[in-house]
Amino acid sequence: MDIEGWSPTNPIKKESWRTVLTLAYQSLGVVYGDLSTSPLYVYKSTFAEDIQHSKSNEEIYGVLSLVFWTLTLIPLIKYVFIVLRANDNGEGGTFALYSLLCRHARVSTLPNGQLADEELYEYRKDGIAQANKGLGFRLKSTLEKHKLLQKILLTLALIGTCMVIGDGVLTPAISVFSAVSGLELVVSKHHHQYIEVPVACTILVFLFYLQHYGTHRIGFLFAPIVITWLFCISAIGSEAMFADLGHFSQLSVKIAFSFIVYPSLTLAYMGQAAYLSKHHVIESYYRIGFYESVPANIRWPVLGIAILAAIVGSQAVITGTFSIIKQCSALGCFPRVKIIHTSSKVCGQIYIPEINWILMLLCLAVTIGFRDTKHISNASGLAVITVMLVTTCLTSLVIILCWNRSAILAIFFIFFFGFIEALYFSASLIKFFEGAWVPVALSSIFLIIMYTWHYGTLKKYEFDLHNKVSINWFLSLGSKLGIVRVRGIGLIHTELVSGIPAIFSHFVTNLPAFHEVLVLFCIKYVPVPHVRPEERYLVGRIGPKEYRVYRCIARYGYRDVLMDNVDFEKDLVCSIAKFIQSHYGDCNNSSDENLENEEQMDVIGTTSTHAKGIEIWQDDKESSEVSSITELRDMRSPEVSMKRVRYLVPESDTNSRIELEELVEAREAGMTFILGHCYVKAKSGSSLIKRMVINMGYDFLRRNSTSATYELNIPRASTLEVGMIYHV
Repeated sequence: MDIEGWSPTNPIKKESWRTVLTLAYQSLGVVYGDLSTSPLYVYKSTFAEDIQHSKSNEEIYGVLSLVFWTLTLIPLIKYVFIVLRANDNGEGGTFALYSLLCRHARVSTLPNGQLADEELYEYRKDGIAQANKGLGFRLKSTLEKHKLLQKILLTLALIGTCMVIGDGVLTPAISVFSAVSGLELVVSKHHHQYIEVPVACTILVFLFYLQHYGTHRIGFLFAPIVITWLFCISAIGSEAMFADLGHFSQLSVKIAFSFIVYPSLTLAYMGQAAYLSKHHVIESYYRIGFYESVPANIRWPVLGIAILAAIVGSQAVITGTFSIIKQCSALGCFPRVKIIHTSSKVCGQIYIPEINWILMLLCLAVTIGFRDTKHISNASGLAVITVMLVTTCLTSLVIILCWNRSAILAIFFIFFFGFIEALYFSASLIKFFEGAWVPVALSSIFLIIMYTWHYGTLKKYEFDLHNKVSINWFLSLGSKLGIVRVRGIGLIHTELVSGIPAIFSHFVTNLPAFHEVLVLFCIKYVPVPHVRPEERYLVGRIGPKEYRVYRCIARYGYRDVLMDNVDFEKDLVCSIAKFIQSHYGDCNNSSDENLENEEQMDVIGTTSTHAKGIEIWQDDKESSEVSSITELRDMRSPEVSMKRVRYLVPESDTNSRIELEELVEAREAGMTFILGHCYVKAKSGSSLIKRMVINMGYDFLRRNSTSATYELNIPRASTLEVGMIYHV
């Protein structure tokens, strides 16, 4: 979006400005909801009872100065003008920074990476320019050579991610509890907590209950609520803007913060400081609260707006937690979870039931356990500042590796902002036993879960890699694979991107027949936000043509949505057909030497990107007209349940046509999904720690995570699972 080139005579640029301002308006309700509610509890948490003993205003002005410069240096200068530029093709957050670094230096711990992935458009979109000299090149080489440094980098990213998840527990608790603290003005100070806690818990339960409806149903109310709240506080934790960047452009986020949020918060804190400077020598500690500075005749309206603003801010943090867990799960760092997409138009709006209810229970436990904003704010403060420190460290690496800037600039960045944040971090640690232990405990639990899953996944893949079937054994089976070939397509799910998995020989040994067309299918996530539809599939052939065995790799970004089973089957068949057509002149019937060469695989798009290929049509008792591919979505409605899908084979050479006709006949006969149900155990002689991690931790997580059939949208009636024990 070229804003700098806009002129009144250029309607396209004018529309671009309108789009930016619209996004800036929307970002107020999503990005800044939690930050805008901070005036509710900052002064109360900072001063506590100590302000009653102060006879001067120096402490008040000192805290105001601290708040002002913190808002100026961290959110405004660091995030708005620097960190927002370190985005992963428009996606923000700690894990997005790690993904960006993985593309500029081969430090990713994903075991199934391929050179073909580096040719993806999103992989190259940000203009990767590899440094060939200087500190950037040396740093890149060092990171790529040492596995220990790669693990440290991953651990750093996971720590930041775990703290963000912990903040998803703490932010709703402190925002809602601080908002309802206004009830102290209408009840006795000795009994207000008996009202505040039940009200706060009721609101929190209602908030988490709303999550399954999706943000889009109530999102139109977010921005007006926050704008009204900002207006109120101007009349009388910062990381969220980067984590929510994927929904908005950089410029829109900058405009919203620089011209609305920043001045409003500054005025709000100044107003509270002015009130405290006159009324701090009062007998009641509770008069430090935000609502005391609000005129008595408008306290109830402000209380209502504050509660709504707290709900909006909490909503943004909760949905952000869902998003970052999806990213971690896609890149093999979190157990598979049930992901529900709440909007058919916006792919980023998701809902994870298990995580939602876990967050709710933890949030209620924190609220009921602490019963005051001081301890909850201590906990939230440590979580936020830890994420800031991690972001500072990763951004300094981005400056060198991704931007190819001077090492002096990176060193200045990490020392300047790191020093400020380290001071806050040390101050938060002092309050460890006054609430700050909560994010440490929560992040430690999530870190153990994530590392256990990641370690077990790596070991399982290594077992598959070391025990894959020999090509000579495969070729010795002949075109019948040593058994009877029956009609239909057999889809063998595997995590390998090359070679034949060991479970294939397990099937051959135990099953009396195999399908006439076999497809080794792999769903692979790559470290980019999105994979374009025209680059979705890698398709190749295993063995000679008469074997009718293919490999298909579906590549997805960590924010992509998996297709449903109808679209998936349709795209799979058409992609293989496209591959057959493009290789009809290939006379090499012995592909054993090319079996594991990923360069022999073709990049094939989804059906919507196919210029040519198998045409799909459907008929019923009343008509047999040829229909377009996009009309096949009607197959899922019960009114057309009698319709059946047919494939129209295009004209081509004889050999290619025979293979295409066999593919079509096999598809019409039906498709069976063959999944391996593995049991992972530590091999004999393993250390005690490894046995505990694999046999107890990973095994427990695997048994209680979402099954592959649900994750891949596979119909259970067409699924065949065969068990196999993995000794890793």
